[in-house]
Amino acid sequence: MTTDTPSPGQTPQDLDAMLAQALSGRSGAAPDRSVEGQRCGLIAIVGKPNVGKSTLLNALVGQKISITSSKAQTTRHRITGIRTLENAQYVFVDTPGFQTRHGNALNRSLNKTVLGAVNDVDLILFVVEAGQFNLADAKVLGLLPKGIPALLIANKFDQIHRRSELAPWLRDMQERHDFAEFVPMSAKTAKDIERLLGICQKYLPEQPWIYAADELTDRSDRFMAAEIVREKLFRLTGDELPYTSTVIIDKYEEEGGLRRIAATIVVERAGHKGMVIGEKGEKLKRIGTEARQELETLTGHKVFLEIWVKVRSGWADDDARVRSFGYE
Repeated sequence: MTTDTPSPGQTPQDLDAMLAQALSGRSGAAPDRSVEGQRCGLIAIVGKPNVGKSTLLNALVGQKISITSSKAQTTRHRITGIRTLENAQYVFVDTPGFQTRHGNALNRSLNKTVLGAVNDVDLILFVVEAGQFNLADAKVLGLLPKGIPALLIANKFDQIHRRSELAPWLRDMQERHDFAEFVPMSAKTAKDIERLLGICQKYLPEQPWIYAADELTDRSDRFMAAEIVREKLFRLTGDELPYTSTVIIDKYEEEGGLRRIAATIVVERAGHKGMVIGEKGEKLKRIGTEARQELETLTGHKVFLEIWVKVRSGWADDDARVRSFGYE
């Protein structure tokens, strides 16, 4: 495969020229397989925790389907997002950030999800912060299989002030892995998202679409309800609450234009329960209100949402309980 990335012998001037080409959106080195007929492919989005994978997925799909928060390790599942444009269907797979700090049952499950995703796709988007690379990034990079093309996604590129300093970093990244292309971008910029979709399209195999043109995700409404409650939980409790807290949907019933949902927030300690409930129940009430409002927007129906908080000590270290809570 020819690449648009530098070889060890390239000069800083060569690297600067390549950077300018990547920014302009011109990319002539990757295989251009544009032919008439449908194209469809699986694209894994991988990277360390809290590097912006879920934000990128939501932008690529054009609608929020993966929860985000400033808390690391928010994404727990393999989330599939679908975008169909003209003759191309992109099936994006958002993965949990690869866990290196703790070896409990929950983290083993999350890492298994990452490993399963990267070996069963047509293209990999390896997301890093532009100009940055640390041990956590290296752990994920080491998982990438050799035979699948990978794009180096330099996210938050808009925060780089001296872009000339990026050339040495880019040379170092290419020495670490044979990336097919380098894509400097910001996941929050619509023009950059459009450019990335155009690049990804060249790697989609010619084959029938997997999903209907109007589908956005393969996840159920019940699953999305749990994710939305969990997002509000993490956003409103900040760093006080351990990431091992989770949400279980006990009931999801459809009654005409009404959705009745009962959810349980599971925490590991009694003290954590107090954090979630808050003084006079105000924190839990706010979690429920914000989750209900977003669920009504998502479903287009009125939602009646009840939330309880229960303590289940050590659940994240219990393989059987991790599986019973819906983790693979």
